[in-house]
Amino acid sequence: MVAQGVILSDPPVQEAQIQPASLDLRLGPRAYRVRASFLAGKGRKLADRLAEFEMHQMDLTNGAVLEKGCVYVVPLMESLALPLGIQAVTNAKSSTGRLDLLTRVITDDGVEFDRVPEGYHGPLYAEICPRSFSVLVRPGMRLNQIRFRRGQAILSDTELAALHRREQLVPGEPVISDGLGFSVDLRPERGTLVGYRAKPHTGVIDLDRIGAYAPHDFWEDLHSADGQIILDPGAFYILVSREAVHIPPDYAAEMAPYLAMVGEFRVHYAGFFDPGFGHAAAGGAGARGVLEVRCHEAPFVLEHGQIVGRLVYERMSARPERLYGAGIASNYQGQGLKLSKHFKML
Repeated sequence: MVAQGVILSDPPVQEAQIQPASLDLRLGPRAYRVRASFLAGKGRKLADRLAEFEMHQMDLTNGAVLEKGCVYVVPLMESLALPLGIQAVTNAKSSTGRLDLLTRVITDDGVEFDRVPEGYHGPLYAEICPRSFSVLVRPGMRLNQIRFRRGQAILSDTELAALHRREQLVPGEPVISDGLGFSVDLRPERGTLVGYRAKPHTGVIDLDRIGAYAPHDFWEDLHSADGQIILDPGAFYILVSREAVHIPPDYAAEMAPYLAMVGEFRVHYAGFFDPGFGHAAAGGAGARGVLEVRCHEAPFVLEHGQIVGRLVYERMSARPERLYGAGIASNYQGQGLKLSKHFKML
């Protein structure tokens, strides 16, 4: 797609951006602080709408801080010239979600976040809203990834059940309903640590610094002795799934909400699993799904084993040449409860 001019980029796309089922997108050199989140809308260019909402511009060349609670729009280095029949979907990368960085891709003519319709020709923009921590960013940083789809690739429940019988996607009996259900682990095998809660007043995180920050400067340990916790409205949590997930090499999976009726909380920001995640073909033996949780409206009791989300499996058009965790830098293969790569290992 790069060679054919479907994916355009200035500077050119780098090899490190190409993942097993996606392409990393890079921040450009300028950010716009805006009054509120917005979409371009049908028949409108996003650059024209920026004039309505822009407060000021920021040069990212030497690094700039995106402040907690503010909304920014950053033109990306990549743009698209999609043919008919090819659409795209985007999501935040794992490390982005684990920092509670709400970031979504928007386009000209856009009426949805993170969705690019077939035949789209135009630029891409990242909308970024740091929710828990202020962050230092520079041009070229990769906060979002994009995937391309032709036709219907999502597995039906019948197909998913057959795949589980062949591959054992999760241990034990699966819960299959519009995807593969997964639950929260609040009874760890050792100790009582079940997750982390973001502290409300912290320093800045430089997104280029890996393994540099002490976790307890930014996070409170979350313990449970009875298999339940109470989520506070507005607080951000890192928890982990009870199930060890397997993504076979010919498939990818996306994390989706379970049912709004089970509680007013959001269970993912960056829920995409590459081919090979947790799978033996890539050296894995199952990997837990890290849950990025924010509670809304009222305090909510979360209990061990409660189903909080589902994995929607998609069929790849072909097996990737490289799998997640096999020969590429994969920070979360074989993971359990784990903060983003910016924090020192506990």
